[in-house]
Amino acid sequence: MSKNFSKDALNAINKKTGKNITEGAVKKLASTVKPGTTQNEAQLRQLIKQVSSMAKVPVSEATIQDIVNAVKKGGATSGTMESLMKMILKK
Repeated sequence: MSKNFSKDALNAINKKTGKNITEGAVKKLASTVKPGTTQNEAQLRQLIKQVSSMAKVPVSEATIQDIVNAVKKGGATSGTMESLMKMILKK
């Protein structure tokens, strides 16, 4: 993933949510993610809640379950992550 894509994605999220999430905050959270995080449902749920808290955007239990199901079904590729971002922003 290129730096421009990352900054573009962060800018799009900030614009859509009306929040100001810094690149540093994202990097700090990303540093806590391990390769197995997306394979462990409890860790994945915790990560979703951390992102929700960081963005100050509430995420319902139903949306969390949708995200968990999507990750289990398709893994965590860049295309999947983009789809998940869209899913979160629509709800």
